[in-house]
Amino acid sequence: MTRVLGLISGTSMDGIDVAAADLRVSGDDAVELVPLGSTELPLPQGLRDRLLAALPPRQCTAAELCELDTGVGQAFAEAAVHGIAQLAGGRADLICSLGQTIYHWVEAGRCLGTLQLGQPAWIAEATGRPVVADLRARDVAAGGHGAPLVGALDAMWLSEQAHRDGHPWIALNLGGIANITVVAPGCPPLAYDTGPANALLDLAARRVGLHRDDNGELAVTGTIDIALLDRLLADPYYAAPPPKSTGKEHFHGDYLAGTESVSVPDLLATLVELTAITVAQACRAHGAHRVVASGGGVRNPVLMAALSRHLAPAELTTSDKLGLPSDGKEAYLSALLGFLTWCGIPANAPSATGASGPRLLGSITPGLLSLRLPPPRTRPVTRLRVLGQGR
Repeated sequence: MTRVLGLISGTSMDGIDVAAADLRVSGDDAVELVPLGSTELPLPQGLRDRLLAALPPRQCTAAELCELDTGVGQAFAEAAVHGIAQLAGGRADLICSLGQTIYHWVEAGRCLGTLQLGQPAWIAEATGRPVVADLRARDVAAGGHGAPLVGALDAMWLSEQAHRDGHPWIALNLGGIANITVVAPGCPPLAYDTGPANALLDLAARRVGLHRDDNGELAVTGTIDIALLDRLLADPYYAAPPPKSTGKEHFHGDYLAGTESVSVPDLLATLVELTAITVAQACRAHGAHRVVASGGGVRNPVLMAALSRHLAPAELTTSDKLGLPSDGKEAYLSALLGFLTWCGIPANAPSATGASGPRLLGSITPGLLSLRLPPPRTRPVTRLRVLGQGR
């Protein structure tokens, strides 16, 4: 078994997700993953404020970008040290960091570039372990969107269930942006961003000084503004065909311009409905039979209730029930991607990202010792078995 630590900070910038896992290739085509534990560590408040201030449509200088890259790298290094000690029993063979996305450059439906902050040298220096990072850029260079990379995990993880069921299963991630992976029997996986999940909700909550609307407590008291909902649903992004990806470059503060007269509870209720409708429309378009949700949005019961209502008769469940903690799934994804790169196994899903073919992802920053990679695998892996239950 290779012990891997996965790190990521999502588009919501809530904190650094950390997960530890033991991984190995079993047989000819399967990866076995044993979850050892996951947690979320807060970003330093000053750093988080600076990151949010650097997002579009605001401008960011080269000096600020350099300082943020260093600051995120140092924060991730501290998170890695904590994760090794608290989750991995003091030992890790490899660390993988998906970093903090600060800009995702999409024009006319094509991704032209993507930038993740968090200089991996700080992680390698603090831990002494090799670090796989910058995983999205190679897929983008191959004509893909570099997102959602979770399609590779979902396809391997849910393919057997979908085959047994005879119907499509869909993995749903509710981070700042919502994305789905469609896993249908006999078909290559399809994954794409459906639109906002928590990104706009958090912006609305900040109007009353809140970091987020915990448990949907404000949204549940609001009333859906139908006229506003119709205007938001007219965004052409929702009708664009996949592959496609988006982020806070599109769904930023100015997106809610003209809603100042709407009460915050009503705005939140409307944005919950926006996410539920756009996610459900995407899932229904692919004949969803079961939807497996993960991400921070799972903690919002108002959003989950709206999703369940709009997805019916498809069943909505969470990744926890299949062995991957909903809060830690993306950090486990990071661990898996790093392990695949370490083993010389392509880790993108071209049918999901739009890349021209399978690619090894990322770059490797050595630890304190010379790099000694295992012999590269010559055959692809197609299945993921999650063994045991994460905590």
